[in-house]
Amino acid sequence: MPIPLFYRFCLRWPGLFLGSLLLLTACGGGRNAFTQTGKASYYADKFNGRKTASGSTYRPGRRTAAHNTLPFGTVVRVTNPSTHRSVKVTITDRGPHVKGRVIDLSRKAARKIGMLDAGVAPVQLKVVRAVR
Repeated sequence: MPIPLFYRFCLRWPGLFLGSLLLLTACGGGRNAFTQTGKASYYADKFNGRKTASGSTYRPGRRTAAHNTLPFGTVVRVTNPSTHRSVKVTITDRGPHVKGRVIDLSRKAARKIGMLDAGVAPVQLKVVRAVR
């Protein structure tokens, strides 16, 4: 029995198929529908007081984050599925600059979701408030 064209496509290029599926589900619900899953890390102490890409100063005691594509000022809920804890952060910087990571959190945000000891943790992102 021949395999339908759609299934052959999925078997041949599963990454492209899954990426397209993720993009379609992220675009499905309106302005704040962006979601993403991946790994998070947090800023090293040496960045305290340095300027971020948005022009603000990084402070480890604030709930801020770096994301590669979301606009500055976007508020994102970051959930650690291992601990079931979440935190709302504001995007103020670009990054992370490490392959496989989707967000860099401030120290306070990392502490709130229980990832300080691990350094890197799986997370789920959901836009709570998009910039207009």
